[in-house]
Amino acid sequence: MKNIICPSCWAVNRADPQRLERAVCGKCGLPLAGGHAPLHLDATGLERLLLRDSLPLLVDFWAPWCGPCRVMGPAFEQAAGLLGPTVRLGKVNTEEQQALGARYGVQSIPTLILFRDGRELARQSGAMRAGDIVTWTRSALR
Repeated sequence: MKNIICPSCWAVNRADPQRLERAVCGKCGLPLAGGHAPLHLDATGLERLLLRDSLPLLVDFWAPWCGPCRVMGPAFEQAAGLLGPTVRLGKVNTEEQQALGARYGVQSIPTLILFRDGRELARQSGAMRAGDIVTWTRSALR
């Protein structure tokens, strides 16, 4: 059993990661897998996931004015469907969350950072296709 954060109400749940597809939140009753869509994260949400969630977390640091970020957006969404529910995906809008970009030393966007157990595991800058995101993530998690 692992700590799994509900993507709907942010409650901490204990669940078997192997059965995450069928698990529901004990507080709100919604699926813990969350439909495999990336979560839009602010500082509080990111910190909560890093400190309390047992799933690896792949974060896309992006901005709405960034052309490569807009191109990679649909690929990141597609990768979420391919990696979920065993990897949690999130997006940080560095235009709105400038302090987060600075805290994690994001110097170019888009930048993907993969976290496990609250620590940075791998980092990749530049736009990627969905298949490349999935391959890179799975390789880094080995």
